[in-house]
Amino acid sequence: MIAAVPLVPARRAVAQSDADPATSSSRPALRVLLGPGDASSAGNGTFAFQGRFYRGSFTRLDDGQIVNLVDLEAYVCSVVPAEMSPRWPPAALETQSICARTYVLQRSDPRRAYDLVPSELDQVYHGIEGESPNATAAVSATAGRVLRYNAAFAQIAYSSCCGGHTESSSDAWSSIPIPYLAGVVCTSCSDSPYFRWYSSLTLEGIAASLPASLATIGDLVDLRIPERDASGRARIFELVGRNDSVTVQGSAFRRAIGPRTLRSLLITAVQHWPDSPDIDIEGGGLGHGVGLCQWGAHGMALAGAGAPAILAHYFPGTVVEDLER
Repeated sequence: MIAAVPLVPARRAVAQSDADPATSSSRPALRVLLGPGDASSAGNGTFAFQGRFYRGSFTRLDDGQIVNLVDLEAYVCSVVPAEMSPRWPPAALETQSICARTYVLQRSDPRRAYDLVPSELDQVYHGIEGESPNATAAVSATAGRVLRYNAAFAQIAYSSCCGGHTESSSDAWSSIPIPYLAGVVCTSCSDSPYFRWYSSLTLEGIAASLPASLATIGDLVDLRIPERDASGRARIFELVGRNDSVTVQGSAFRRAIGPRTLRSLLITAVQHWPDSPDIDIEGGGLGHGVGLCQWGAHGMALAGAGAPAILAHYFPGTVVEDLER
C-alpha cells in the first residue's frame, strides 16, 4: 500500500441500484473502482465481475468501468488477508484491520465517483475470494474502531518491513511533516525475510534505467550515496561518470531500478571494486517504511502487545476510538 496518492477526478456514475450507499446509507460504505468489463448480479447481495464475486452492488461509469458499492466492514474483511498473512497473530491482524478501515475513511469523498482502487495504489482487494476466517475475526473484534489524531482520521501508511527504523513521511514523499509519521525505532521486525538483504546491480543496468541522467557525464563508473535522512535511508544517489557526476533523488532512483530489485532505500553498504561492472548493495527492509511496519506488528503481537499498543508505537500521539464517537 502506498499513501499520499492523489485524488482521482470525479466522473458521473450511472446507477444500477436505487442509491449509492457511500452517500446515503446509515452504515459506512464506499466505492471501489474495479475496472472495465461486465458485471452481473449473483443474488444474496453479491455480484460477479471478471470471474470473481463481490459483496454489495455495482454501478457503471460513463466510460464503462465498474464500481463496487460495498459495506466498509465487508471491504476490510477482504483487504486484511490481502495485505497481511491471515496466519499471523490476532493482534497483528486487528492492527491491520484498524489501519485498513481508517485508510478508507480518511480518503473517501462523496464528491468523487469512487473512493479507491483495489491495488497497492490504495489497498489490495479481491472481493469474497480474498476473505479469511482469521482476518474476518480480527475485523469483527475491531468493528468500527479507527485511528484518530486531534479528532480527525489519521493518515495511514504501512509497508512490509522497515528494517529497524520507520521512515518519515516528509522524507519519503517530500511532503509537509506529519507529527505521528516522523519515524520511530523498530526492534520487532527482525523475523522478516527482508530485514536484511543483498542485491547486485551492474553499471550497465543502472545506465539503462536512467539514460537521461547520464546524458552529460559519460560512461558510468561508480555509484555513491552522499546524503541520508534521519532514518538512514538514501536521500540522494550520486552517479559518477568519466566526465562528470549527477545526483538523483532516492525515490526516483529506486523507481527506475525497480522496487523489487532495490527493496528499500535503507541501504547499509555499497561496494564497488575498481574496474568491476558490478555494484553490491546491502540493505534492510521492504517498502517505503512509512507508518506501520507490518513485520514489526507481527513481532510486537508475538511479544504480547495488543493492537492499541502497536498502533501507539508506530503512530505516536494517535488514539484508537470508536467510529461513532
